[in-house]
Amino acid sequence: MPTLFDPIRLGSIEAPNRILMAPMTRARGTREHIPTPIMAEYYAQRAAAGLIISEAIGISREGMGWPYATGLWTPEQLGGWRTVTDAVHAAGGRIVAQLWHMGRTVHPSFLAGGQPVSASGTTAPGHAHTYAGKQRYEAGRPLRTDEIPRIIDDFRAAARNAVEAGFDGVQIHAANGYFIDEFLRDSSNFRTDAYGGPIPNHIRLLREVTQAVADTVGADRTGVRLSPNGETQGVRDSNPVPLFTAALEALSAIGIAYLELREPPLDGTFGVGDLPPLAGKLRPAFKGPLIVNSDYDLARAQAALDEGTADAISFGRPFIANPDLPLRLARKLPLAVDDATMWFTQGPEGYVDYSATSKASP
Repeated sequence: MPTLFDPIRLGSIEAPNRILMAPMTRARGTREHIPTPIMAEYYAQRAAAGLIISEAIGISREGMGWPYATGLWTPEQLGGWRTVTDAVHAAGGRIVAQLWHMGRTVHPSFLAGGQPVSASGTTAPGHAHTYAGKQRYEAGRPLRTDEIPRIIDDFRAAARNAVEAGFDGVQIHAANGYFIDEFLRDSSNFRTDAYGGPIPNHIRLLREVTQAVADTVGADRTGVRLSPNGETQGVRDSNPVPLFTAALEALSAIGIAYLELREPPLDGTFGVGDLPPLAGKLRPAFKGPLIVNSDYDLARAQAALDEGTADAISFGRPFIANPDLPLRLARKLPLAVDDATMWFTQGPEGYVDYSATSKASP
């Protein structure tokens, strides 16, 4: 059986260990969604991860709705990300870009008063983060069928731009109640056209986006993230096992490099699943490397590998305060604790000021 510290091949990427850094929004870009110099330092500090999956990166202005998040649609954004990828590679790391369209969770204030787009005319619960503070979400406009090729082209262009910016590959964000997830699950997709109704139609957009990205940068540089086991931002499915089995079979047929499943446990500390994680049931449907995420510690992570549920584990919050997380796990050192009040601030505090093992808790 492999251990967390054994290498793994993820498509074209040779990862030296199976401790991956999960995507995490940290809001350190500019208002023009350009990466800043401290982001290069932050990611380079964490280059010991088997693979870094970047924070979610907007594919277009239409799909971007988070203050100080970053994009991949302008030359300036590409230049900022090139600085980051160069720093990661110089530190011996590997990094892929997570491609993000936020769908109905884009607040109209980011669109100069325009309406966000979604699978159907639904509204996310709660409040959006905006430059004016938290504001209530507004209803998404059902995307017309003739508009869907434009969105697919935006994913294709962002994937091409990611490779130009020096990323080793891309991950399509199809989880957490964002645009693609809104098409996947039946609490947010009430369409009656080719993208709604039976399961093959619900997974059509995921399949078309993934195929377009794979055709653009190579299937061996393309990954996908899904969140099968519960409600996220008001999006859930009444019968997730057949839906996500079909989705995994479609992604497996495309031959993507890896699949990541974010599945909070029933007793999760950051998000709680309304079903137990489904990775074990879904595993036979996907033939490539499977990565699982959410609330894993060293013992639970190794158990997932031992059971054959997963081939690698992505860790999110532990990487915030422990930039050398693989070393700490290998030596069974105590982990430092991050400061959640600093997750989305714009400065270096709580971002690049966590040191190596000297800051581990006694």
